[in-house]
Amino acid sequence: MAIDGRRDDAELRGGAAAIRQPGGDGRRRGCQLPGDGAARPLARVAGRGYAGIVAERESADRRPAAGSARSTVPYPQPVPLVPVAVRRFAVEIVEPAPALPRAARWESAGDACTIGSSPANDVVLDDPTVSGWHCEIRVDADGARVRDLGSTNGTTVDGVRVSEAFLRDDSTLRLGAAAVRFRLGAETNRLPLSEATRFGALVGRSAAMRATFALCERAAASDVTVLLDGETGTGKGAAAEAIHEAGARRDGPFVVVDCGVLPRSLVESELFGHERGAFTGAEARRIGAFEDASGGTIFLDEIAELPPELQPKLLRALENRQIRRVGSNAYVPVDVRVIAASNRDLRAEVNAGRFRADLYFRLAVLRVPMPALRSRPEDIPEVVEELLRAAGVGAERAAPLCADEFLAGLQRSAWPGNVRELRNFLERCLVLDAALAVDGAGTGTGAGAGAGAAGATSAATVDASVPYPAARQQALAAFERGYVDDLLRRHGGNVSQAARAAGIARVYLYRLMRRHGAG
Repeated sequence: MAIDGRRDDAELRGGAAAIRQPGGDGRRRGCQLPGDGAARPLARVAGRGYAGIVAERESADRRPAAGSARSTVPYPQPVPLVPVAVRRFAVEIVEPAPALPRAARWESAGDACTIGSSPANDVVLDDPTVSGWHCEIRVDADGARVRDLGSTNGTTVDGVRVSEAFLRDDSTLRLGAAAVRFRLGAETNRLPLSEATRFGALVGRSAAMRATFALCERAAASDVTVLLDGETGTGKGAAAEAIHEAGARRDGPFVVVDCGVLPRSLVESELFGHERGAFTGAEARRIGAFEDASGGTIFLDEIAELPPELQPKLLRALENRQIRRVGSNAYVPVDVRVIAASNRDLRAEVNAGRFRADLYFRLAVLRVPMPALRSRPEDIPEVVEELLRAAGVGAERAAPLCADEFLAGLQRSAWPGNVRELRNFLERCLVLDAALAVDGAGTGTGAGAGAGAAGATSAATVDASVPYPAARQQALAAFERGYVDDLLRRHGGNVSQAARAAGIARVYLYRLMRRHGAG
């Protein structure tokens, strides 16, 4: 809380990003503009990856106005970071009856639980009709929900088969031939949330993001293997780099391997290297990504795309910290920290037989879920501020994109492409020099774009102060990025299907994805 114009000590320690609130001068509530004297960019705290509040801003805000002995200026008050608690719940096993009576009931200590036949689940059902990871129950402010994890025999709630559904107290869930009962308690569980509202390039003060920040902070303080799990565009790459930068290996290399981009025949060589003559075209020894990342971190993006024949070799590398180059008989030790990411739930991939269960266990030592943007609309003003700041947009150009009405429209949108789609939309607005209308999917509608163009002259929609080659390149880059993101969204991230639908070669689509950080 803020008391007498001062910030709470806990918030100062967490480095909370300031948000302009309603009132005072009646200006924007959610977006600080670069160059705005009352909302200067926050300084980076030395040795930490979070934004800090600097004394210079406070002293500048308290500076007397010219011609007066003393004047008081408005001070932006932050939204307090409140602890979050969720309803406690229990799962009772109805069928089959467990061998030990005390195993018949499981009580929650957090906000989620998984049910399945694998011993790694919170609730384990020893039944051959139950998948390894069958379903997941999660409780939040909206209530309790169950989500099927791609199980073979499906999940039924009170007689209705569902992929995702809300639960009521005393709901019966049937998983194959097994059955459990959901009980909602009166007590609450307090969730472990970070006091920070920034971790590296990620920003947010919602409970979902602060829970993610808390896990990232723990990951950075250790050397365990981390699995980042979330939809495309949620910031998995930024989270991986921030964990590396905040950890003990920050001075070592950070090597990124995109498993979805590499040709199937070259994945092993890219990961582990090869000896001269190992295959046609191998004219010299090549060091692989694991050796290249020695002393630092290797980030395996889109790990679900790893071919099945290479999964055992990756498992050996993770377990023994040894790799063998293609064409060699000797194992080479590697000192590397592994972070993996996937836009598909690997538990569902295990159920479908496309991913090894033992490799999943080894990767998910610490699983960090990356929340979708639609699940944290309260973070959008801060995300917009960060995206505009990172793009180097001046205060005058950013002003329409920080207006209350525009931000409210962004918060009402679904953003299936998450932060990446939001960034592309903001870039489109900047190129057209108009705050475009937003449709329900989170993209600028034709009507909105037309209205923006009709309401402005041709000189306003195209910035002629920029040299023609630079302006053309900016517009082309914005189009390519938006097209690739929407194309991948429409085809569920399947690059082959997306390339066929677009009428372009898959190699060229990969090139566009690498150019614009898509996928």
